[in-house]
Amino acid sequence: MSDRIAIRGIRAFGRHGALPGERERLQPFDIEVELEFDATAARGSDALIDTIDYAAIHARVVRIVSELSFQLLERLGEEILTDIMTEQRVASATVTIGKPGILDGATPEVRLTAARGTG
Repeated sequence: MSDRIAIRGIRAFGRHGALPGERERLQPFDIEVELEFDATAARGSDALIDTIDYAAIHARVVRIVSELSFQLLERLGEEILTDIMTEQRVASATVTIGKPGILDGATPEVRLTAARGTG
């Protein structure tokens, strides 16, 4: 399967971090999501119901980042992937989360992947 939807440049604010004080204030997080799915029906129908609504995925990612709080980006990423994988059309998903500018201007990122049928 090679059909994909990518959502790049998601900026959400949340309270995530392992260091003292990181979870006391809102911080920016930059997120990218890539979904692999079968777009055959959508190619023929031109109907939103036959594809994955990327606006809905975007809203769900922003909600998770802003409403939940974790120490690790890995845990935040797992929560996002678990939510995305509830969409039955998604065969696999990759999420990349960055904390911009926290390491003397450098941005650490975590990239996680989940696939249907791999647990």
